[in-house]
Amino acid sequence: MVPEAVRSEKSNRRHSRLRRSRLTSFERALASYQRLTKRTLLELLPQGGPPYLYDLVASYPGRASKGLRAALCFATCAALGGNPRQALNSAVAIELFHNAFLIHDDVQDGSYRRRGEPTLFLEHGVPIAVNVGNATNLLGLRRLMENRGLLGPQCTWKIVEETELMMRRSLEGQALELAWIRDNVCELDVKDYLQMCLKKTSWYSFIYPMRIGGLIAQSGRLEPHQFYTFGWYMGAAFQIQDDVLNLAGAYERYGKEIGGDLWEGKRTLMLIHLLQHCSEPQRSELESFLATPRAKRTSASVRRVYELMLRYGSIEYARSASRHLAGAALLEGLKAFRRVPDSKEKRFILEMVLYVVQRDW
Repeated sequence: MVPEAVRSEKSNRRHSRLRRSRLTSFERALASYQRLTKRTLLELLPQGGPPYLYDLVASYPGRASKGLRAALCFATCAALGGNPRQALNSAVAIELFHNAFLIHDDVQDGSYRRRGEPTLFLEHGVPIAVNVGNATNLLGLRRLMENRGLLGPQCTWKIVEETELMMRRSLEGQALELAWIRDNVCELDVKDYLQMCLKKTSWYSFIYPMRIGGLIAQSGRLEPHQFYTFGWYMGAAFQIQDDVLNLAGAYERYGKEIGGDLWEGKRTLMLIHLLQHCSEPQRSELESFLATPRAKRTSASVRRVYELMLRYGSIEYARSASRHLAGAALLEGLKAFRRVPDSKEKRFILEMVLYVVQRDW
């Protein structure tokens, strides 16, 4: 008779193979890019050093993640005829910059969970988390400096210039969002939200990785606005879907606290839609809720806002907007790559448009 533990292990292996067999070619490619980036990033982290620094830089990258940004860099480089191995340093840098943003975002937002685990500031305090975020950015810069011997000084400097622009745009987008919360700004429309998305999400998550991959493939030559519109639409679709998942996702898949955006008072597309369509008494109620500090908000008041969003169709409106933006992004993607020969990498980039609105984490 086969022992129970052996039968269980064999069953687990069968289920694991079945799950892998059900993955799409896009998901398999994404996982492959993610494994390469993650392994290289963790291998290149400094060993030793002061306490609560480099060991904690590994915290967020070591958790489950999608690796979209690094994957876009690799795929764009290969689609445009470059050697994706030459993009490895830059892909690692992109992932480091992303994780630094997450560490600082969690401090600014007062978030409790990240990728299914406690946030860094919750575990170690704000001062250590901020310092680790700064160190993560520094290590990303170090990776870009290592490009000099691999890509040459001209291409390396172009990548540094793109990085400075990405950082500036991202900080401006974050500043907009923080100002809306701090000043309790309630007179916002879709245009305001999309402008914030362009700066905060689209630039560093989509425009920047594609432009870096393009620069590497073409030895530092790239059109001034190449991938701007494509990346903007894809980033906006991604951000809206992320906002929807924050309200309607499953925690075990999403990995962050469900409803966190409502607790933080973030001006999501759903909230802007609700403010525009609710009754005057309800709007006064919402403005009062948004003026209340997070620590003084209650579960009942957060639930009340969520129920109003359901009543006025705000969540479904956001889902529809995400799908429409994804459609526009796909058209722009076909335009951006129309002169590029067909390849698995080109298909991967275009398929990412559908992935960002269909994902559940």
